[in-house]
Amino acid sequence: MAPRRNKSKNPPIFSHEFIIQNHPDIVSCVAMVFVIGLMFQVTSPVATLFVTMQHNVTLNGNADYDPDVGYYTYGRKDVFAVFFYSLICIVVHAVLQEYVLDKFNRRMHLSKVKHSKFNESGQLLAFYITSALFGVDIIYRESYLMGISRLWDNYPHANFPFLVKFYFILQIAYWIHTFPELYFQKVKKDEMRPRIQYAVLYLVFITASYLLNFNRVALCMLVLHYTVEFVYHVARLLYFAEKTELANTGFMVFNVLFVLVRLGTITLAVLTFWYGLEQSNKSIFDVSAGNFNTQFIRLNCLTAICFLQAWLMWTFITFHLRKLRERSANFAAKKPRSPSKKRTKGEL
Repeated sequence: MAPRRNKSKNPPIFSHEFIIQNHPDIVSCVAMVFVIGLMFQVTSPVATLFVTMQHNVTLNGNADYDPDVGYYTYGRKDVFAVFFYSLICIVVHAVLQEYVLDKFNRRMHLSKVKHSKFNESGQLLAFYITSALFGVDIIYRESYLMGISRLWDNYPHANFPFLVKFYFILQIAYWIHTFPELYFQKVKKDEMRPRIQYAVLYLVFITASYLLNFNRVALCMLVLHYTVEFVYHVARLLYFAEKTELANTGFMVFNVLFVLVRLGTITLAVLTFWYGLEQSNKSIFDVSAGNFNTQFIRLNCLTAICFLQAWLMWTFITFHLRKLRERSANFAAKKPRSPSKKRTKGEL
């Protein structure tokens, strides 16, 4: 069961406060309906749409695929899986908040602003490290490290293993669940904009790579990005815990990795979309075969990735320039002024 928070006052049923306080139990009950539905023959076909991965394919006589591994493609039924796993994300979010983050918050006595940022970093930290490790495991299993050409060889990658499909379904579900969490967590309006902004960016790029069958290069880019974001949120949590020296070291490591990952992401994008996929370029895309390797789509994907990396780098640079100006202003304010000489009567 999801955690229940003890409250001294019981709000009216179906009021906003009632839904916010009891949303973990409400959502977990809805999710349990689908799980219990698997146990009965009448409801099993419907429940299966939500719980299990759909659109499995059979690949007979194809030497490029392992016959012992189940392969899938994407389709309209994935909407049901995304909805169900969004509910699971909400429940896991509440459990992590109740049994881990709230306990640290009680000990540290943070202000309201820091309390909100601490919770945000704690949630993202758990997601980033889980997604990065999961992605590394898939990269190792699929032997993407054996050669960079595997990112574009035998495109379209319209048929992918269960773990790859499950990974992308979870990614989409997680970033969708962040929108109702803004309501459940009572996020202030001034904090909503940046959270909505990065959630929308994640959703657009991950969903586009999933639908256009660029899942291999997207997986590698996500692992790189999530790794550096993990370092950032570790340093941020250490800062809130007043571990200043460790936090400063973490931020220094993040600054170096951030620049390297931006360069690495652009390099992967150029190699894949400009060089690799160019070798099997098509004049028009084929939706039925899942082949979107046209010059127009590739250039737009490459441009979007480069613009995103440039925007991230610009935000990074402006942030540090602002911090540098603030330090200079604080240093100038604290610098002692030399006492002015008082003029005597005979002094002109």
